[in-house]
Amino acid sequence: MTTPDKPHGNGEEPQDPLAELFAKLMGGEGLEGVDPAEIAKAAGLPEDPALLQQMFQQVQSMMMSSAGDGPVNWQLAHDHARRTAASTSDPSVSATQNREVDEALRLAELWLDNVTDFPSTGLIGRGWSRAEWIEATMATWRRLTEPVANSVSTALSTAISEQLPEEMKGMLGGATSMLQNMGGAIFGMQLGAAIGALSGEVVSASDIGVPLVDLEMALLPANVAKFGEGLGLPESDVRLYLAVREAAHARLFMHVPWLRAHLLGTIEDYARGIHIDISKIEEVARDVDPRNPESLQEALQGGVFTPERTPQQDAALSKLETALALVEGWVDELTAAATDGVLPSAPALREAVRRRRATGGPAEHAFASLVGLELRPRRLRDAAQLWASLTEERGADGRDAIWRHPDLLPNAEDLDDPTGFSARRSAAEAQENEVDAALAKLLAGGFDAPAEGGPAETGGEPSQEGEEETDDDGGKPSAG
Repeated sequence: MTTPDKPHGNGEEPQDPLAELFAKLMGGEGLEGVDPAEIAKAAGLPEDPALLQQMFQQVQSMMMSSAGDGPVNWQLAHDHARRTAASTSDPSVSATQNREVDEALRLAELWLDNVTDFPSTGLIGRGWSRAEWIEATMATWRRLTEPVANSVSTALSTAISEQLPEEMKGMLGGATSMLQNMGGAIFGMQLGAAIGALSGEVVSASDIGVPLVDLEMALLPANVAKFGEGLGLPESDVRLYLAVREAAHARLFMHVPWLRAHLLGTIEDYARGIHIDISKIEEVARDVDPRNPESLQEALQGGVFTPERTPQQDAALSKLETALALVEGWVDELTAAATDGVLPSAPALREAVRRRRATGGPAEHAFASLVGLELRPRRLRDAAQLWASLTEERGADGRDAIWRHPDLLPNAEDLDDPTGFSARRSAAEAQENEVDAALAKLLAGGFDAPAEGGPAETGGEPSQEGEEETDDDGGKPSAG
């Protein structure tokens, strides 16, 4: 039996169309047999069949299981990143482009041999499409954003649950996992969109300064050509300059093995302390118009997920900014030295790269809005000046020796006064040497030994009555 307001009845138990929809979605049956017109009529949605089908498919995707890997649907993030990259032209890298990239990186390695004692990496240069960049970097993106994603997913599911009408809560019963999956799916879609947009801007594997891949050197030919547009320079010059930067990054991360973990660990320190303001998400949920599918997308792009920073996070971000600036400043200085006299367009390309890295592209801003983290070296020029000063004072070997240990790295104060770094470091090293010498003497018993011609350094009192005395020639007095 069916009724106009409760169609598709089963015997004596007619079912509401919305209840039928949720039952099918949560049961994994899909949308087969669901009449979009009936659902639209019951929910007050537009009756365009194509639009309804698209909306239902998105809802089903958000409510599906996240493959048992936590509250965030990472597969959805991956798929959405690929779709975003494919929304613009993303041609496969041709054999000719691969050869050009490899030749540029090989020549870059030869030029770098003249300006650093870090040896060549021996890596084969590769050309990547935007989709290949996504595949190569997705695991690191997950590592960097998972703490943020988990917090956002929890906040979203809480906000959605609190905003549901009472009759809808009764219909869903205890389906809290569905709400968590919905929150994880929404964040996954947003993160995927941000990563997919970044794939249209990056020119190399190490372009953002953070080592997203390990033991790889790669350029993205389509984005290299895009970067060179409007510069009025030969594409081969642009490719070669960017290849030197990529090869310099690869050398640094290969021969300073602690650096990759240091950078990624600093980002994770920040991410672990994030806090999402649920009230902002609740406000967005109230303002979203269910009849306008674009309203949710617009709301989510308004920075609703941006975490609130704590003093601990500010400290982590300051540390990260300094580390990123030191990496980019070193690469900038070495690239300038390596291309000096052999690539006439290098000064113009250096300035173009500096401006681009300092301001960031639209995708970088979208990513920062999503996770509250800017991956830009704000103090690139200060860091480059510091490395240039060290090269002049200590030579390439002394400059690169700074990378031996994280405790030797310059800090934010040193970026404030790059030319005074050596003097401050020399004074600190002298003080440390004095402490080390005193400690070594103490461990060797040197402070207990009597000084020549005087009392012991420990300053003991004259011998008291009852203590053994010595005769004039230093021996013990005779017994009788």
